[in-house]
Amino acid sequence: MFVAGFPAGAWGTNCYLVAPAAGEECVIVDPGHEAASGVEELIREHRLKPVAVLLTHGHIDHVASVVPVCGATGVPAWIHPEDRYMMADPEKALGRSLGQQLMGSLTVGEPDDVRELTDGSVLDLAGLQLTVDHAPGHTKGSVTFRTPAAEATSSSEWCPPVLFSGDLLFAGSIGRTDLPGGDSGAIMRSLARVCLPLDDATVVLSGHGSQTTIGRERATNPYLQQAARGGGPAESTAFPRRGM
Repeated sequence: MFVAGFPAGAWGTNCYLVAPAAGEECVIVDPGHEAASGVEELIREHRLKPVAVLLTHGHIDHVASVVPVCGATGVPAWIHPEDRYMMADPEKALGRSLGQQLMGSLTVGEPDDVRELTDGSVLDLAGLQLTVDHAPGHTKGSVTFRTPAAEATSSSEWCPPVLFSGDLLFAGSIGRTDLPGGDSGAIMRSLARVCLPLDDATVVLSGHGSQTTIGRERATNPYLQQAARGGGPAESTAFPRRGM
């Protein structure tokens, strides 16, 4: 599997282009603030052909470039129905004070073709199989996308499974839950249901920050350790929660 990514815009939100290999069809994950030019550059550099935009959740730092990216490439955007309203009305997702600060400088709206994600569904896109897991807590409609491990062949090496975790799980932390729709208890349940069953070798590509693995987070992330103990709402620790 081929993955190219970059941190976009004022919030450094990771945008990923994912394909079986360079020169093939791809999906675009979370084109956030000021991501359109970076997406265009990677498409050109790696000769990629987008077929879909996939959104881990509806916060503006993850969806701000959906309209220009979908418009330029002619592809649909996929989002969970509980977060769909945020594309057109992000102020409701951020709270009035924060929303008012941002909306004067951003143009928002839905692309022409929006499709809704469901828990447990498998998307067959761009020669990839991506399993959707509903993972509420950061927002009500947060999801993750995971790929299976790719078996080694005579022409390629074994590729570990990959989890595009959005703002559910970060290296050393988890997503914040203090914005409208956030739920500290729900995010702990999502960590337990979505992340804990995964193989330690699973590569985690999150919405912000550096990549990690499930094994590393299982050993060092206090929130994932709390989830493994069956803990309740996320406790305050020295590792602050992240995301918009």
